[in-house]
Amino acid sequence: MLHGRTTETAAIDRLLDDAREGRGGALVLRGEPGIGKSALLGHAAERGGQRGMRVLRSAGVEGESELPFAGLHLLLSGVLDRIGSLPEAQAGALRGALGLQARPTTGDLFLAGLGVLTLLSELAAEQPVLAIVDDAHRLDAESLRVLLFAARRLGAERVAVLLAGREGEGPDAPGLPELPVGPLDGAAAELVLAAAAGAAELPGPARALVLREARGNPLALLELPAAQRKSEHYASPYGVACLPAHSRLLRTFTETVATLPPATRTVLLVAAADENGRLDAVLAAAGRLDAGLDDLAAAERARLVTVEDGRIRFRHSVIRSAVYQGATAGRRVAAHRALADSVRPAGARPDGPGHAPDHEPGSTADHDHDHDHDLARQRAWHLAAAATGPDPEAARLLERSAEHARTRGAFATVAATYRRSAELTADRAERGRRLFEAASAAADSGQLELADALALEAAPHLADPVRRARAVRLRALVADEQDRSRDAHAMFTEAAQEAGAADPELAGALLFQAAQAAWHAGDQQAIERSAERAAALALPGADRIAALARLAAGQHRLEHSPLADSAAAVRELLGGPGGFGSPPAADARLARTASASTSDSPSVLRETVRVGWWHLFDGRVEQARDLAAAVERHCRETGALGVLAVAQMLLARTQLMLGRHRDALSTATDGLRSAEDSGQSRVRVYLATVLAHLAAVRGDEDACRAHAEEALARGIAPSTVHAGTALALLDLGLGRTEAALDRLGALAASPDRQGIIAALPDLVEAAARLDRPDRGRDAAAWYRDHAALGGHPWAEALALRCRALLAEDPGTAVAHYEEAIRLHGEGGGSPYDLARTRLLYGERLRRLRRTTEARTQLRAALHAFEQLAAHPWAERARNELRATGESTAQAATPGPLDQLTPQELQVARLAAEGLSNKDIGSRLFISPRTAGYHLSHTYAKLGITSRTELARISF
Repeated sequence: MLHGRTTETAAIDRLLDDAREGRGGALVLRGEPGIGKSALLGHAAERGGQRGMRVLRSAGVEGESELPFAGLHLLLSGVLDRIGSLPEAQAGALRGALGLQARPTTGDLFLAGLGVLTLLSELAAEQPVLAIVDDAHRLDAESLRVLLFAARRLGAERVAVLLAGREGEGPDAPGLPELPVGPLDGAAAELVLAAAAGAAELPGPARALVLREARGNPLALLELPAAQRKSEHYASPYGVACLPAHSRLLRTFTETVATLPPATRTVLLVAAADENGRLDAVLAAAGRLDAGLDDLAAAERARLVTVEDGRIRFRHSVIRSAVYQGATAGRRVAAHRALADSVRPAGARPDGPGHAPDHEPGSTADHDHDHDHDLARQRAWHLAAAATGPDPEAARLLERSAEHARTRGAFATVAATYRRSAELTADRAERGRRLFEAASAAADSGQLELADALALEAAPHLADPVRRARAVRLRALVADEQDRSRDAHAMFTEAAQEAGAADPELAGALLFQAAQAAWHAGDQQAIERSAERAAALALPGADRIAALARLAAGQHRLEHSPLADSAAAVRELLGGPGGFGSPPAADARLARTASASTSDSPSVLRETVRVGWWHLFDGRVEQARDLAAAVERHCRETGALGVLAVAQMLLARTQLMLGRHRDALSTATDGLRSAEDSGQSRVRVYLATVLAHLAAVRGDEDACRAHAEEALARGIAPSTVHAGTALALLDLGLGRTEAALDRLGALAASPDRQGIIAALPDLVEAAARLDRPDRGRDAAAWYRDHAALGGHPWAEALALRCRALLAEDPGTAVAHYEEAIRLHGEGGGSPYDLARTRLLYGERLRRLRRTTEARTQLRAALHAFEQLAAHPWAERARNELRATGESTAQAATPGPLDQLTPQELQVARLAAEGLSNKDIGSRLFISPRTAGYHLSHTYAKLGITSRTELARISF
């Protein structure tokens, strides 16, 4: 019975009830050791069973935290036979992750996550599912990422996920609701103590001591009485006030273990040192230390362990820790050596791992080979734990284990294994190489701080200047990802100097990266220093760095010459070797990437996105969109979620600029979730600025400010500029013209104005509406030069609109507006920009008393604004029409498509293309059931009943 947990059990019951009704969800229980998280999970399992739910259970184990997908395997152990019903790519990725097939595809971590989501969905179609993970803070990184991926996407599934983790130790589960599990209150603590074994025998002072020292911790209340029965324990060695609760528990269990016979303590120590307490392995190792199965009886009677399903299970992880930490170093070493000798692979040489396989993939022998790899990994870690100094054999076995983990995409495991291998390596060069491998894997797994520390540690051990340069480059890449771009520039420069004459091509590439980091920091002088250094040393790629410097200059100055330089620079960057800059060439490169090694693929994808940005800088918005769409498509097909958000960042921006507002909303919303999954905070913030701009167009002030807030707080361009221009557009649309002018004027005058060019027409409009043409002339001239250099009709149209706004002569203004509207019609631009030009032209015509012509422009503008849900702009056009005497300009009713959420819109489009729910789920990283849920809501909103009708709708 649970005492004092009314709030917690009510929250769990709501989660289960919601899941049974098709509203899937997840909950993270968090609290200190022994606080009752496991008891609450037991309550959930009991309630779930009573309510007809299938209950899946797993638990994190300290020794298995480096074993990729161990926790996931345990969770799905009873339903592994259902994996065959999944889509082929998901089934393959999931089997590979779980070691159920040989040679799994590298990098399929997110496809494995999608496979888990689909599997849970199919199970839930038969009966609701409750997935429970205890001690999630000890879960291996790969299992945790896959489970969190699924938990965030439950949507309409009849699935509930419950995770429990220690306070301050994880799991880190952003986006999932948390339920803190705190100490029991006094009354509840007394009830728990009354139920504890031996509590009735406690004298009054001992009882008060237990209540005081337990501090509401249920496990302490249950376990401390046995240690407090004797009067000599009233002073309590566990009552050191400065120690946390779990330290007192450790000491409690350590004393309990100390009372057991020596042979019993030996078996317990071996079980604690083993990864999963397998009875056969523990007994084999314990036998080498003169202990056996019969010696476990005393530990079972003391309720420290149970033996079931071929495993020795500690009743609580704290007991295991107490057993292990309470042993002397010599006894721990002996236990690990015994385990190492007991888990030697069948085909292994006495001094090393088994021979390379000579059999076909997928054969029985291949599965045996995978088992041998696992045994070799266990042996390596036990040898490492037993090492008291450098150990070449253990280091070599750990390196082999790390490389095997790499084939499964388990980069966190690779990092930990290489790190331990380095610690056991005496040779400085080998130690440095292994530390660098650990750092690289840590960066791939998203552990950026660890990657930085390991690369820093590796550098002094690397005698080769090229290797040292690569270590510094890794630290620089981490710094850039962490928004420390100035530091990154300095480190890239240092790495280039390190590479020097030994590898000029690498030195040139490093200086290019240094210039890019300086761009991210808004440091034009640093960019130019990189270009000058590359030219002085005649390094390969010096011309590209010079081009990048000219491009950056054009982004920062209100002068014609830098603009001309930047236009030429973009074309030089796009015209690189192999003509990679064109969308057809990029598509061909992406096609080749599908068959390339995984380690090469992300770099090709990211380079393609970078080229897309250069197209965007050159005004070729449609080309940039095509490149971004190609990368996004490739990412979805291959499950490359880490690059997906990077592509969506560009795609959403281009869709916004092309006036495809529904598409931009859908892409940016989905991209935010992708970036959250990948931990790409900079990408997430940039996508939020796209959503801020879309909210500004709609006149949604709360959403606009919320999306802009983080970008402004971070203070990193161009996100800060995009956030500021979105807020200015909001002000302009809502009639706060002076606020818009002040904000845009400050941005244009700032030395860090990347991204301001697109907002210059807004600045000119605000200045003209306030009758302050002097505030808009420089911006109009800058935009005119920008448009002339690009030669794109849509940009020239906006430049003409600026000139019309500032023109004093009515005839000149009318001529400029007419030509602008003609150029807007030549394609490549935005219907939103055209509508704004028509609105301004209609306003000017009305003031000239050319009412009939004004109405023509204003009606067209109103229709476009209504189609785009640009509510404040539509209202402005409607008011202007009323001013012309047209009284029928009523607010339009939103169209059916306007009622769809971004995800419903995505699902509807794919369904209209003929994709099944399973195909849609694979494409959007949701389950087939969730796809069907969104589709049914779409049918209701659109007033249709079939995919055939859906296919006739123009999206």
